[in-house]
Amino acid sequence: MRIDDPWYDALATGDPEPNSAPPGPPPPRQRQTSSPDAREVYLAVQHSTAFQQVRRRYRRFVLPVSAAFLLWYLGYLVLAVSAPGLMARPVAGVLNVGMAAGLAQFATAFLLTWLYARHARLRRDRLALEIRWETQEMTRGAGSAPVGEGVR
Repeated sequence: MRIDDPWYDALATGDPEPNSAPPGPPPPRQRQTSSPDAREVYLAVQHSTAFQQVRRRYRRFVLPVSAAFLLWYLGYLVLAVSAPGLMARPVAGVLNVGMAAGLAQFATAFLLTWLYARHARLRRDRLALEIRWETQEMTRGAGSAPVGEGVR
């Protein structure tokens, strides 16, 4: 299984790299007649077991966590509006319950960002990268095995 990313050094803007050929029209691309159509490749990838697994893992994490955070945020807003006496109750010095809950919102956002990145790294990135490699090979006409074969 390949782990390295083929687009690691690619520029995101699409600008030519420094010290490269002068700007001008790119040379015409020669389409290989043996390679499958890109639409067919991406439809095959979309219906593959590996791609469905990546999507399932994404949804299993994102949907419950998003719902929990939304409830936590809405609960904070409802308490701020409906229970101002509770939110004004001092916790320590000038810090009251409302300010502590507001700061906890930021802490929760940072925690969930870290959890999302960790979950992606441990559960989805490797499989998604393998799918990416297989898709590239299929678009070049080099992929003879179905997508998701040999991927755990």
